[in-house]
Amino acid sequence: MTRGSKAKYTNKQKRRARRIEKSYERRGVGRREATRRAWATENKETGGGKKSGSGRGKRENRSASRKGGRLGGRAQARRPAAARSRSARKAAATRKRRRSPAKRRRKTGLSRWFF
Repeated sequence: MTRGSKAKYTNKQKRRARRIEKSYERRGVGRREATRRAWATENKETGGGKKSGSGRGKRENRSASRKGGRLGGRAQARRPAAARSRSARKAAATRKRRRSPAKRRRKTGLSRWFF
């Protein structure tokens, strides 16, 4: 098997690595670096490939995921309440503005025949 082959990983591990990779990309990490970090995270949590002959049955350690979840939102919590409230109102207005026309009609109670 070639170096870097993912043949010994289960579908669930591959899915999780893809989700982790997308998360890194959303935060501005480059594609190759995001892929590398995603697989490093998956290996740390699951202990490598789980298919037969590769140490199936090892316990998973989700400490990296827990740490990421706990750290998220810390900077936001430090902001003053007025600033957080202002951001929330702005976000709500943006969501309302970007809502599909069909949903907008439903909210106003007018039928589609009026448009």
